Amino acid sequence: MIGIPIVFGRWMPKDYVPVVFDQDNFHRKFNKDQDMVVLNDKPWNAEAQAHILDDKVTPASSMFVRNNGLVPNQIDPTKWTLTIDGESAVSTKSYSLEDLKRFPKYTYQLTLECGGNGRNEFDPPAKGNQWSIGAVSSANWTGVRLRDLLEDIGVKDDAVYVGYYGKDMHLSGSPNKNPISRGVPITKAMMEETLIAYEMNGEDIPIIHGYPLRLVAGGWPASASGKWLHRLSIRNKVHDGEKMEGQSYRIPCDPVAPGEKVEDDNMCIIESMPVKSLITYPKSGALLGSKKSLDIRGHVWAGELDVKEVHYSIDFGMSWQKCRLEPPANRLAWQHWYASVSFPEKGYYEVWARATDIKGNMQPMIVPGWNPKGYLNNACHRIAVKVG
Repeated sequence: MIGIPIVFGRWMPKDYVPVVFDQDNFHRKFNKDQDMVVLNDKPWNAEAQAHILDDKVTPASSMFVRNNGLVPNQIDPTKWTLTIDGESAVSTKSYSLEDLKRFPKYTYQLTLECGGNGRNEFDPPAKGNQWSIGAVSSANWTGVRLRDLLEDIGVKDDAVYVGYYGKDMHLSGSPNKNPISRGVPITKAMMEETLIAYEMNGEDIPIIHGYPLRLVAGGWPASASGKWLHRLSIRNKVHDGEKMEGQSYRIPCDPVAPGEKVEDDNMCIIESMPVKSLITYPKSGALLGSKKSLDIRGHVWAGELDVKEVHYSIDFGMSWQKCRLEPPANRLAWQHWYASVSFPEKGYYEVWARATDIKGNMQPMIVPGWNPKGYLNNACHRIAVKVG
């Protein structure tokens, strides 16, 4: 396989030509890194490459974009409100942004990953944006705890779910259709780190990431973290908004054969994301010359769990060496790992990374069990290195 490049950690044929959208417009309009790759422009969807995710805290310029509808325009933050209602709400109440900022303020670093990150490796192929490895981020989010708002209005004993509604417009332009309306179970809503955020990395949230208000539920698929938030509904059942039913953000409740048809009733909602790793330095394709050692680093995360250990391999998984691992900045933040690699001789190598969470769940070396929508690919990340 020498001479065939690894693109985003996946082997690609020599004649592979990606679809190219108006990258310059995207980068300029949303102040994004030039190495961000646009997958779709109606709506905007774009991912990072591993090497631009090297920062411990993800900057806005490198944060992936996953949209289902059109970005709202003519936002006036002075008139923006968040309304909380629903069958299981004791009362209904609306809050201005200033109202929300009077509540205690919290900041957490929270990892968000698209449920379809890694979709492009599934076989048979799964429909949807063909994410590789860059639909993940871990930024600092600031706002009010959702729990504090729910306690402010009162929650009935029969509460099951909290559904969100954003101001993004359906692709059809219809004001009567929601492009997406998902949410989280009441237990997740009540967790310490689940925020109604109005800042990201100490500044206003960028428009493409949900300005002026966003739900942030770290460790779960990013679709649970609604952008341009203007309404929350406390439900006495699992929320039935757009992309909550059918097969959206669901996987088979039991393992299935590749390509097998699965009925909707046998699909389960994705909650905590699986353990995963990323090599952010060096960039894949590194050339070492006569040097035979290399410092490597990256990030690991495991949904609601911490990562216990990380290993690397340079012999296609036949042997593994332990990496140095830092604790997370807080629960639901990703963790950083480091190692120094010595190569025995000149030639071509792949460096693989593998993480294990605190419950002993370990990344697979290959794409895990197939599912119709191509979710939850947490196979080991790998980069190409040539020595000599």
